[in-house]
Amino acid sequence: MLLAALGAVLALALFALRGGLQPAAPLEKLARQSLDLSVALGDGRPTLVEFYADWCEACQAMAPAMETIEQQHHGELDVVLLNVDNPRWQPEVDRYEVNGIPQLELFNASGEPIGRALGARSKPELEALTTALIAATPLPQLAGLASQSSLQPTLAATPMAGPRSHG
Repeated sequence: MLLAALGAVLALALFALRGGLQPAAPLEKLARQSLDLSVALGDGRPTLVEFYADWCEACQAMAPAMETIEQQHHGELDVVLLNVDNPRWQPEVDRYEVNGIPQLELFNASGEPIGRALGARSKPELEALTTALIAATPLPQLAGLASQSSLQPTLAATPMAGPRSHG
């Protein structure tokens, strides 16, 4: 009987030390609620993808704003979070050349990439990006934001004459 009571006390202590019934952190909550990327890119809504990691302080700082955006624009914008430490997302990490976090990938309603932002973003910056995505207007001019063209890259020209071909 004493052993069972001691076991129950230890179990409760471990439960409390591990956070008990605390609500999930915003990053974790958003990631669990996220659509699969392929579904988001094919559902006719613009998509904001964040590559993040649980240990990333900038990602954690952006999480409340990302959660607000997801709640306020649910149904008109897809917010997808992909954890770079999860091997499941390695193909996406490679495909979108993630070389730092947080990294945002921005897609229009047709699922075409239209921009990329590397580094922490303030709530007003995230709201400006969201507004542009939903309205299908040009992305705002922000530091660290690169627009992506839907044009195919051109092939390099092959020189007809080399540096020693002039006799």
